Amino acid sequence: MKKKVLTVLLTQALVASMLVGCGGSSTDNNEGGTTDNTQSTDNSTTDNTQATDGDQSTAEAPAIDYGSGEITIWVAENVVDLTQKLVDDFVASNDAYSGYAGNITVEAVGEGDAASNMITDVSGGADIYGFAQDQLTRLVAAGALQPLNDNMSSWVTSNNDEGAIGAATSGDTLYAFPMTSDNGYFLYYDSSVVTDPTSLEQIIADCEAAGKGFYADLDSAWYNAAFFFGTGCTCSFETDKDGNFTGVTADYASDAGLVAIKEMAEVASSKAFVDGSSAGEATNVGAIIDGTWDSAALEEMLGDNYACAALPSFEGVDGQTYHLSGFSGNKLLGVKPQTEGGKLAMCYEIAKMLTDTDAQLERFTAQGWGPSNLAAQGDSEVQANVALAALQEQMPYMIPQGQYPGEWWDLAGSLGADVENGTLTVDSSDDDFMAELKTHDDTCATLVQ
Repeated sequence: MKKKVLTVLLTQALVASMLVGCGGSSTDNNEGGTTDNTQSTDNSTTDNTQATDGDQSTAEAPAIDYGSGEITIWVAENVVDLTQKLVDDFVASNDAYSGYAGNITVEAVGEGDAASNMITDVSGGADIYGFAQDQLTRLVAAGALQPLNDNMSSWVTSNNDEGAIGAATSGDTLYAFPMTSDNGYFLYYDSSVVTDPTSLEQIIADCEAAGKGFYADLDSAWYNAAFFFGTGCTCSFETDKDGNFTGVTADYASDAGLVAIKEMAEVASSKAFVDGSSAGEATNVGAIIDGTWDSAALEEMLGDNYACAALPSFEGVDGQTYHLSGFSGNKLLGVKPQTEGGKLAMCYEIAKMLTDTDAQLERFTAQGWGPSNLAAQGDSEVQANVALAALQEQMPYMIPQGQYPGEWWDLAGSLGADVENGTLTVDSSDDDFMAELKTHDDTCATLVQ
């Protein structure tokens, strides 16, 4: 095992030194080290020269030998064909990549399954794979992610939004390439039913009057965070460079937490309330808190009455007004540690290409994925998408999703479950509510080292 670790470390050092020789990072993609500097998505070129001793003489940077072999990529099923085409075109664009022509396979493995499979068997997993940001810590701890070198780290931070950069970071190290900034939720509604999408009370009243459903996933920690974060609560975990949980801040057991959980009980008491956040399982929808992944289904369901907005505000039991918050999240693309320097460099180049402006716009056009890339976010068609526009409107109220222990999701989800199953109701005492919240906070403290 020591020999294998030493080999990997030496390989990383070799690749880092090669890539540094190709120049510093910039927003026009002129780094990463290709033989003729033909870059990944826009085929821009540079003469790759540098001045020496302050005069006009130039010297060509050394070429990188990417080697040859097979590379496996795991992505979501709905982007397999697109990804294969992007990769094949990319390899064909540069003779330096010819050792991989016809030897790169793209397979359908969803973000959740990919992370689980990689953690179970790193050596047998894909060389490049997509995953949801909440899996980052587990993957780092399992040794399933190659940290980005300086050039690639600089490129990622220059070309993506801050939330995406944070999602790809553990400790102070970047471990992945952001693919999206659309893993959040907002309000879809029937415009013939809902008269004021900015007010939670009015939305529910309109749904009740029309005999329509108001869908919200209260027993999901990811969704019920909208109430707790909206009233000003905090629940966050700190990790070290190895992905271990080292600290926690949790104050759900507070006046703010009491306002949040009482509002959840109020929502659950409505005859219009339906537990859920999946358009595919929803019927008779007046309004639903959901994400961009269901935009096509909901547009078809609601037809001419299809509308989207940021999450609404509500009046708490203390008389103050609060805007629902929640998590924002990302899809990321990771590279598995490699024992061959050339193959590692090639995997870096492929991952960079698959997360650059053109590739993100291709996935937006084909599947509606919201870009993390700043240039892609500024595209006119992206900005005209009503679902993404609603998500962007909601973003200032949202909290970028950090890393959470697996046990926390069930723990915080149980707060909403107790509201839905009647353990906690609008008639419950403050002491009963606070006891549940205190159990949450106390248990969070046991989830760190």
